[in-house]
Amino acid sequence: MNLRDIKKDIEYVLSAFVEDCSVVACVNPKVTDANVSELMEEAIDLYNELRDKVNGPIEGSKKAYYNELRKEVLSKTDALYEKLSAAVKKAVK
Repeated sequence: MNLRDIKKDIEYVLSAFVEDCSVVACVNPKVTDANVSELMEEAIDLYNELRDKVNGPIEGSKKAYYNELRKEVLSKTDALYEKLSAAVKKAVK
């Protein structure tokens, strides 16, 4: 695990989510802008939180810490995608 790679992964995954939110807002007018902007803000807050964790002090093994951080990035981003999916499903009905 490389610190630079983890930083790039965080940026890539969360910027992809923000881009997907933008696409959903443009393509589907039934989805309210408030829902999409709230999810985008949540993604930005998550980005800041994860970057703080990456740049913060590491206790114990670096490899284990970075593995857990990578899992956290994926699990929290999956949760954001589930919220986006729920918002789209709710708007379509």
